Amino acid sequence: KFVLLLILDTDMQMLKKNFRGIMSLIKRVLFLSFFMTAGLLLVSSPAIAKKKLVSVKATTPIVLDAVAEKAWDNANSITVKLGKLPYKPNNGYAGMKKTNLRIKSLYDDNSIYFFIQYADPTKSMARFPWVKQADGSWKQLVNKDSTGHYNTYYEDKLGMYWNINATGFEKKGCYSTCHRTKDGMNNGIKDSSAGRKYTKNEGETVDMWHWKGVRTDPLGIFDDQFVNSNRDPKKNKSWGRKGDSKLGGGYKNNVNKSKTGPAYMNSPYSQDSKYYVTPWAKTKFVDTFKTGDIVPGIVLDAFTGHRADIKVKSHWKDGQWTLEVKRALVTTGKNAKIQDVQFDDMGKTYHFGISVFDNSQINHLFHNSAIEMTFQ
Repeated sequence: KFVLLLILDTDMQMLKKNFRGIMSLIKRVLFLSFFMTAGLLLVSSPAIAKKKLVSVKATTPIVLDAVAEKAWDNANSITVKLGKLPYKPNNGYAGMKKTNLRIKSLYDDNSIYFFIQYADPTKSMARFPWVKQADGSWKQLVNKDSTGHYNTYYEDKLGMYWNINATGFEKKGCYSTCHRTKDGMNNGIKDSSAGRKYTKNEGETVDMWHWKGVRTDPLGIFDDQFVNSNRDPKKNKSWGRKGDSKLGGGYKNNVNKSKTGPAYMNSPYSQDSKYYVTPWAKTKFVDTFKTGDIVPGIVLDAFTGHRADIKVKSHWKDGQWTLEVKRALVTTGKNAKIQDVQFDDMGKTYHFGISVFDNSQINHLFHNSAIEMTFQ
């Protein structure tokens, strides 16, 4: 019996060893199979490619009229899907949740051009309009959300964001300089805004081209701005975001000293400029209006100097904005190198981001990563 038990015990031990060996072999086979399968998936699944825009040499002169003349046929457009928002407003404003933007580019010996189109069901022009009330008073229409910013009675806008020398921009695009506010704090400072723009390191800048459908578009310009590393609101209320150097001009809110009504109006009246006072028709406000009449909430005056470097002609029709844009390949001046992207190397890859604002001050539709642009 003792011998029999010894034999059985020995057999059981060998069986256990073999079982563990078999299980170990099975685990190794499964492990290798998993990674071989994963490897095959990685090989067979194409990586998410960056958007690449090619600027083509124009063969004929380009006229800024928001119409694609024959020269534009030589440039291929890319489509950028804009489907992200930095926050959700809490004041009843809806706005667009997504849109597709198409962009193409041309250049000549002196300038670079962009032809941009994107869907927007509404042409938003009523920025802070004054409305005559039944009792004879005036009310300015505004709608502010929890971040302290406006929408509903605002304007459509578009932004192009060009890297100059900002760390991380080539991979992350706008994300590299857009810093969200969390739990009411941004960079250790109390802040109610959804986020702020500033670069990571001193000396780094980004060129920001800001098209404003009411405040600058009627004058045929973008608001040319830039972003640096400042994150102290005491030095600049807009943190890292600043306007380019200017000699004069600029828009102002149309409000009288007592803040009870408008200070200026257009004379003669024009339906085309219903929501903005133009420099050529600006006159002191005289109240001869009836209940429900509208007077613009903004007074326009074109920037002079480098803040007006970017020219534009736009058109909205059938739920689509079209912008034709022009800027010098190379800008000059005291601060040009830190405020403006310089298209001075035809062999270089330039990185940018693009976003649209649907009747909103800061909430905008944007995309991930950076878009690459090269010259051909």
